[in-house]
Amino acid sequence: MKRRGPDRHAVLAALRARLGETLARLAAAQASAQAGAVHAEAKQEHAKDMRSTEASYLSRGLAERVETLADAVQLLAAFAPAPRAADAPVGLGDLVVVADDSGDEALYFLAPVGGGEKLDVDGATVLVLTPRSPLGAALLDRHSGDEVTIDLPGGRRTAEIVRVA
Repeated sequence: MKRRGPDRHAVLAALRARLGETLARLAAAQASAQAGAVHAEAKQEHAKDMRSTEASYLSRGLAERVETLADAVQLLAAFAPAPRAADAPVGLGDLVVVADDSGDEALYFLAPVGGGEKLDVDGATVLVLTPRSPLGAALLDRHSGDEVTIDLPGGRRTAEIVRVA
């Protein structure tokens, strides 16, 4: 029997791991930036010296990114996709195979967070979409065989939903 791609639960596990790793790296960078902002060498030496101000801006920006990513990790930890019926429309937690105008197929995972992440799972490349993305919004509540049209800055694109798992 030919394997049809990765399991959606394996993709979800890979996404959770990726976001967790990213959060750990970003938190370490934020802690380092915060330590640098209050370090004695960052102290302003004259009126136009902006080292401490720039370091504090960097630290604050990283802290906001850490908080946002921590919220995403927490949301994803609690996310459990509903069991998938064969005739159900595309929903969160589904893997969707989409063919573009040229017939090239791509594999997408629709998730509540983590849009833009590119994962390699069981030998397949999976791009994570959220319902806030143009393609994610177009796929939501559609069925296998449906054609979707997406308005992008580069122009209008059409694609067909080949398979939903």
